[in-house]
Amino acid sequence: MTGTGGWLRRVSCRLDAWQPARQPEPAEAEAAAAEAEAAEGDGRPERAGPPPTGFALLPWLLMGLGSLANIFQGRTSNPWIGGLGLLVFNSLYIYVAFRSFDQERRESPSTRLALAAMALVTCALSLAYGGSWLLFFPLLGLAAGAALRGRWLGRWGWSLAAVAGVVAGVKDGWTGLNIAYGTFLSTMVTAAILGLSDAVRQLRAAREELATRAVAEERLRFSRDLHDLLGHTLSVIVVKSEAARRLAHRDLDAALTQITDIEAVGRQALTEVREAVTGYREGSLGTELDRARSALAAADVDPVVHRSGPPLPPQAEALLGWVVREAVTNVVRHSGASRCEIAVSGGADRVRLTVTDNGTGAAGPTQGPGTGLTGLTERLLTAGGSLTAGVEPRGGFAVTAELPVPAEERPVGAPAP
Repeated sequence: MTGTGGWLRRVSCRLDAWQPARQPEPAEAEAAAAEAEAAEGDGRPERAGPPPTGFALLPWLLMGLGSLANIFQGRTSNPWIGGLGLLVFNSLYIYVAFRSFDQERRESPSTRLALAAMALVTCALSLAYGGSWLLFFPLLGLAAGAALRGRWLGRWGWSLAAVAGVVAGVKDGWTGLNIAYGTFLSTMVTAAILGLSDAVRQLRAAREELATRAVAEERLRFSRDLHDLLGHTLSVIVVKSEAARRLAHRDLDAALTQITDIEAVGRQALTEVREAVTGYREGSLGTELDRARSALAAADVDPVVHRSGPPLPPQAEALLGWVVREAVTNVVRHSGASRCEIAVSGGADRVRLTVTDNGTGAAGPTQGPGTGLTGLTERLLTAGGSLTAGVEPRGGFAVTAELPVPAEERPVGAPAP
């Protein structure tokens, strides 16, 4: 090689020859596309492949073959010094390339010192020999782009290109502008490609983490649903079974009525469990109030229900239905109350539900909110509402739930705030 004016054309030819070899066959491309589509359809995670390593930058060392050929052909003065310089440059290039794909090692002082030593060796060899030795500047740009990613990349890229242009201009005149342009281009393109690869991998890792969290949240939701469904239903069955046992020897018809209710509750529980498993269950506040009356009456608790206000959206109905179900279950199982009052008062933009009893003030086997109330509190907080539960000053236990009613979810015919 006798000059550097056409180095870009030679590199372009090498890339053109290398690119077809990297293109997959049509059949392989179709198979890969079908596999990716199938993986997306059945929910399997996309294969990210192994992370890039320093081997991705090693093929570019072929740009230094011209300098090696000059040494063997005797066109280089002091070939031992040139060969030693070539060996040092290649060793530093490999060292920086392999450390550039690990963030901790990439930002370490040893990597920056090796890069600075590469710059000094490149300038010395280029000033001493010129010609094909000037192609070490684009190789230095590749290593710099891989190691110096961040906000200072632009300044280092311009500085490196300026140094390359000055050194090449001293040796080859105006053709040094090609070296400066190639150095800047190799620096910025390498940094952009590697930065984009890191961003894609981080996004894939974040997507996998979100998928894992979504599965965990769905499991938690399903466990809460089953707790609320089966806890209330089994409590009603137990209460009605006790009522049937007490009535069997003195009022057979009343006992049969309780047994019929047990059968209906069991069938309804099976339906609700199936709907909960498929994820389509949507509770109704009116239905839960009717069931609460029945369960409280069977437990010898006097039910008092008051409801006022405009119609509620389905989401608010479902959430308040869960609150009624859990609160009434606690009253039946733990309170020992003789009277339970349920009040629903809705406004234009907010609805309030209170469940109070005159029992011993217990929400579960121990004093304080139980697991069901804790889960309901999380649900209402997610919907922008609140739930409070505690012992009343005059005795008994009270559960209060408040929910906002967004304007876009307000049923047709409901008054505006």
